Amino acid sequence: MSQYLVLIYGDPTYEAGSSDDVMKGHMKFGEDFGSKIAGGNALQPTSTATSIRPDGAGFAVTDGPFLETKEALGGYYLIEAADLDEAITISQGIPMPAGGVEIRPVVVYG
Repeated sequence: MSQYLVLIYGDPTYEAGSSDDVMKGHMKFGEDFGSKIAGGNALQPTSTATSIRPDGAGFAVTDGPFLETKEALGGYYLIEAADLDEAITISQGIPMPAGGVEIRPVVVYG
């Protein structure tokens, strides 16, 4: 069994919990795939982000995300699946009202 991080992208003005339909969708996703979910959370809005970048003399710390975009990372699930095909099938059950998901395999060292 492999692990996949599923990154949920959407409208950066959307705030977690602001839509009953989306929350119900995540609850249903949890009911349908609970045995495959190893973790996950919603994220606070991009306005709460802090970015850190090396600047040659140390690090620059700034308020806000790295980029202004039409879609922002809003949450994630860590899922367990036999392969990418199963990860795709599972991920299609995630509510994504104004965006999509990115699936990335987790690297296991050792």
